[in-house]
Amino acid sequence: MSGRLRRVSDSVSGDSDGAGAVREWSPGRPLDLHRTLGPLRRGAGDPAYRVEADNSIWRAVRTPDGPGTMRLALRRGTASVMGRAWGPGAGWLLDRIPRLCGDDDRPEDFVPAHPLLADALARNPGWRITRSDALVEVLIPCILEQKTTGRQARASWRTLVRQYGEPAPGPVPPGLRVPPAPATWAQIPSWDWHKAGVEPGQSKAVIDACRHAGRLEETLQLGTAVADQRLRAVPGIGGWTSAECRQRSHGDPDAVTVGDFHLPHLVGVALIGRRVDDAGMLELLEPYRGHRYRVTRLIELSGLKNPRYGPRITIQDHRAH
Repeated sequence: MSGRLRRVSDSVSGDSDGAGAVREWSPGRPLDLHRTLGPLRRGAGDPAYRVEADNSIWRAVRTPDGPGTMRLALRRGTASVMGRAWGPGAGWLLDRIPRLCGDDDRPEDFVPAHPLLADALARNPGWRITRSDALVEVLIPCILEQKTTGRQARASWRTLVRQYGEPAPGPVPPGLRVPPAPATWAQIPSWDWHKAGVEPGQSKAVIDACRHAGRLEETLQLGTAVADQRLRAVPGIGGWTSAECRQRSHGDPDAVTVGDFHLPHLVGVALIGRRVDDAGMLELLEPYRGHRYRVTRLIELSGLKNPRYGPRITIQDHRAH
C-alpha cells in the first residue's frame, strides 16, 4: 500500500442512523476519484451508485459482512479521501478504500509507446484501475450488458435493483439501494426478468452464477487467471463478460475485452488510423501485454470517437408481448 489509511472514528457496528464510521486515506499521489470509480457505475440512474452535487460518491454494497453504504469524497484542498460508512458492512468497505481507489494498480510499469497513449496518460495522472473486491455484484450487470445496448442494460439493472434490492443503511440520498444477495437473484421469477427486458439466456447466466457465488468470490484471493477459468465455466459467460467483470472486481490491467462491437474499431482508429476486428485489435495490443485493458481504457479516456458509418443498433423490446 503506497498511501496511508487513518482511522478517524469508528462505531462498533457502523451505526445505520448516526454519523457512521470514518476513515481518511492519503494516497501520496494525484487521485481522480470519479474516473477511477466510474466503471463501477451503471448509468446516471444506478440505484447503488450516486454522485451528489458536492461531488461526493455514494455506493451501496452487499459485503461479506452484510449490507453497507459508503460515502467517498476528496478532502478539500488535498488528495486525501474521506470515507464514511454505515451498516454491518461498514468496516469491510472502509478497509478497502485504498484498493477501491487503485492503490494496487501499477501504472508506472506501463510504457506508452504511442503518442495518443502517452498524451492520455499525461492528461489523466489521477486515474487508476479500481478493484471492487465484490465479484458477483460486478458480474451481474456485466451479464445484463450481453448482446444489448448499454441503455437497455442499465434500465434492466435499475428495475431489478429497485424491486429486489433493499434500502441502503445510513442517512443516505433518497432511492439508494443495496443490490440483491445471490440467493435473491437466483429466485427472481421469469416474468420479472421479462418485464425488466432481460433475455432468458441472460437471466439463466445470472442464476447459474449466483448458485456458484462462493466459488467465484474465492478467486479474489486466487488471482485473475483462476477467475477467468471459473467464470467461463458458468454457462452463458464467455470471454467478453469475464474480462468486463475482472477489470472491475480484480483490477486486472490486462483483461482485454474481446467480442465488443465498438472496441476493436476504436483501438484500430487510435493506434493505426483505421478500423480492425478482434484479431487485429489483439495484434495491436500484444506489445502492451500485461496492460491491455489499461491501453483500451486510456484510448476511451483520450476522448477519441469512433466514426459512425451506419445507424445505431435497435434492440427490440418484447416486454409487453
